[in-house]
Amino acid sequence: MEDRQFRNAMGKFATGVNVIATEVEGEVYGMTANAFMSVSLDPKLIVISIGNHAKMLERIRQSGKFSVNVLSCEQQEESMRFAGQKQFEDKFEFDTLAGVPVVSDALCQLSCDVYNEHTEGDHVLFIGKVNDLVLEEGDPLIFNCGKYRRLEALEEVSSK
Repeated sequence: MEDRQFRNAMGKFATGVNVIATEVEGEVYGMTANAFMSVSLDPKLIVISIGNHAKMLERIRQSGKFSVNVLSCEQQEESMRFAGQKQFEDKFEFDTLAGVPVVSDALCQLSCDVYNEHTEGDHVLFIGKVNDLVLEEGDPLIFNCGKYRRLEALEEVSSK
């Protein structure tokens, strides 16, 4: 199969949109990602997937920590900023959580230490141990078939 066909197939799976952030030598970096999931409750572990050629890869290795910020449907601009889809004049201002940069008003902010690292194909999987979190109310930003979308509740189907 061709790479484009595989990418299109993977795009059929709707995901939330996250910004991964870290700090190296006083400089904060962010990257939009959708490859994120929970791994374990005890200990509390998550996984993110970073491409072998992404600048964020070495930055996370250097810092040994990162945040995952689950964006709300009101934060498409933040996603586009950190995906390099749109350029901005102003410098983005991060908050901090447990010493790690986080995106203000994200639905969920997770502050993590790198717990483990695995190279798989053309990506590196970072297992993060969650040290702290903040939750907010709201609806998530969704990405599906190459487009940003909103979550919409379906009417319940009655069983007969």
